[in-house]
Amino acid sequence: PTSVCMNWMAEAARFAPTLNVKLFGAGDRAAMLDDAQPFDLIIASYGLLQLEADRFAKVKWHTIVLDEAQAIKNNATKRSAAVMALQGDFRMVATGTPLENHLGELWNLFRFINPGLLGTSDQFNLKFAGPIERAQDKRAAAAARSRLKRLIQPFILRRTKSQVLSELPPRTEIVLPVDQTEEEAALYETLRRDAVAKLASLEGPESQKSIQILAEMMKLRRACCNPQLVAPELGLQSSKLTVFGRLLEGLLENRHKVLVFSQFVDHLTLIRKHLDARGVRYQYLDGATPMQVRKERVDAFQAGDGDVFLISLKAGGVGINLTAADYVIHMDPWWNPAVEDQASDRAHRMGQQRPVTIYRLVAKNTIEEGIVDLHKHKRDLADSLLEGSDAAARLSPTDMLKMLQEGLGH
Repeated sequence: PTSVCMNWMAEAARFAPTLNVKLFGAGDRAAMLDDAQPFDLIIASYGLLQLEADRFAKVKWHTIVLDEAQAIKNNATKRSAAVMALQGDFRMVATGTPLENHLGELWNLFRFINPGLLGTSDQFNLKFAGPIERAQDKRAAAAARSRLKRLIQPFILRRTKSQVLSELPPRTEIVLPVDQTEEEAALYETLRRDAVAKLASLEGPESQKSIQILAEMMKLRRACCNPQLVAPELGLQSSKLTVFGRLLEGLLENRHKVLVFSQFVDHLTLIRKHLDARGVRYQYLDGATPMQVRKERVDAFQAGDGDVFLISLKAGGVGINLTAADYVIHMDPWWNPAVEDQASDRAHRMGQQRPVTIYRLVAKNTIEEGIVDLHKHKRDLADSLLEGSDAAARLSPTDMLKMLQEGLGH
């Protein structure tokens, strides 16, 4: 990802000074690839690789490393096709989340590093993904999981953070429940009932249904963040913003530095207004922030410029070090706890001297509680393969509808 490129340049200069490091993008791109020499290390974002796929595919590389390799998890994308077309003697992928949603993502990573090991997509679904994810027959699921684990184990070097960084200070996680106002709760319930009514009449294939259900859930999740995001005309205040404001005030009074994550950029915009009105200095990063500017803002924050760093979850959840912060606030829960953990690890990583505290703001009696429940009750499918615990099934349309219909906590 773009956010990691500058980090690679800095780390390469520090740990491999004999390599000739080149950042792909500016200047004559064709010449950089055509004239590549031994000991040249070319660092490219996935976006540029996709754009110049034909040029990259013509080069015979010695080594190809995919960092944050979950970026190619979807085998139907142009990005995945560009990566699969690369020729190299040695291939390696590095990722903290080999599985974000389902087993097909693991299959695609192995298709790159070890083509053929897990068969075709259809064979893989028949032998492994189907029995493991549906898990109707527990014995068959366990057998399939054990077979898959035996196949992939020799190719995985897995070290958990606690093994690698035993000297890291402790990390505390706190779920902070947020009580909605009566008006917010009424708006939420109206949206929820509308969603259930709309989805009751759905026809068509499962995949189509899932997309529509997710769209309705997205609306509810945005309503939990701030009513302004779904019904600005009502002019309702956001309880979550109020709780955030109080929490932040206390932290800043005690001279803490804070990372704030949301998956919605327009939610971050509302938080920016709140900080501007109170004269709080902050840095900001989302998917539209250019690479050089990202680096400047990260360096500025690390050097003490700003007490708060607002970051969109997808854009800043990987590849940056923000150890100047010792508090992390997640404004809205994400489906997959591994993605949230990766984001929190921007602060809880090598170089951090102080204990790190992570707050998750969760609106009570809403779909957000349902998402946090999923974190607790559905053990991570990745762990089941890499460690051997129970697998989690992926959410079916029926499960998702149930989450909506229950009204979660009412």
